[in-house]
Amino acid sequence: MKTKAISSIFVLFAIAVGMASMAPTAFADHAEVAIVTVDESGFSQACVDDGCYVPLTATVDVGGVVTMTNTDPTGVHTFTSGTVNGFTPSPDGIFDTSVLMSGDSFEWVPESAGEVPYYCMLHTWMIGTIIVQEAAAEEHADDHGDDHAAEEAAAAEAAAAEAAAAEAAAAEAAAAEAAAAEAAAAEAAAAEAAEHAAMEHEAMEHDAAEDVELMVMISDSQVMGGTQIELEFNVLHLNYDLTATQNGEIVFEEKGLHSMELIATHQIDALGSDENPIDVEVVSLGIGAPGDEDSWTGPVGQVTTAKVVPEFGTIAMMVLAVAIISIVAVTAKSRVVPRF
Repeated sequence: MKTKAISSIFVLFAIAVGMASMAPTAFADHAEVAIVTVDESGFSQACVDDGCYVPLTATVDVGGVVTMTNTDPTGVHTFTSGTVNGFTPSPDGIFDTSVLMSGDSFEWVPESAGEVPYYCMLHTWMIGTIIVQEAAAEEHADDHGDDHAAEEAAAAEAAAAEAAAAEAAAAEAAAAEAAAAEAAAAEAAAAEAAEHAAMEHEAMEHDAAEDVELMVMISDSQVMGGTQIELEFNVLHLNYDLTATQNGEIVFEEKGLHSMELIATHQIDALGSDENPIDVEVVSLGIGAPGDEDSWTGPVGQVTTAKVVPEFGTIAMMVLAVAIISIVAVTAKSRVVPRF
């Protein structure tokens, strides 16, 4: 009878183990996820089809950690939650990394389930999606049952150990208390050192940004009865004011302009001359995404000026050609013909 009972127990145990091994996992583990940027995604839109963020769609559990890193060595980017309609961004405030230099990272811990779209404030063609999911209820229930059984076994073992060696338990508790105090002190020191290092890093980045020397080249040409000026910068994402005056009167003025590229063009409805040039003034406001003035870096208030006069264009060339023909004609008429 005992042999049969033992055999039955082993059979039931084998069936239970087999069923447990065949049970599918309801949800994959998504406690952590890392998202990076595609190289040169700030200069080219070639990554749009396959995704300028990798992965294009990331999945994470509620309470998990999403690490966002700018791995693009050629430019700066942001990870900003929200949507883009055409070229108009609409942030929703769930998270915003601000401007990340190449190699910088940002961590976000989601608190509720749902889909969270995001984009780059500096390059609005860069978009991605984070899917936040709840952990599986069945998985939690199984874990709870296992934990309960483990707690009962641990309690029985602790009771036996306590009855057998009360003095050893007291000594161990004292040692644990001392170790906890030492660990807390070490953790506080590490936190202070990390905060100090972060402050130094931020100061170095700010100083480096302030040391950027802004260069602006201004050229012009006549277009459709006016003057087209071309501004060539040595930095991307420059914010600036542009003013043009002639004879002390303002003929063009725009504030808060932003150039995503190194070259920007503007049309002025006026023509300059050597006697009456157009005075152009460019004032830098900072480097960064439009509308995010608090994170702008670089030189602020630098003024670049130029006097614009018309170039030697088509009309001048026609006048010169007529003048040359007239000179030839006069010369021909004045030619002395010798008499014999």
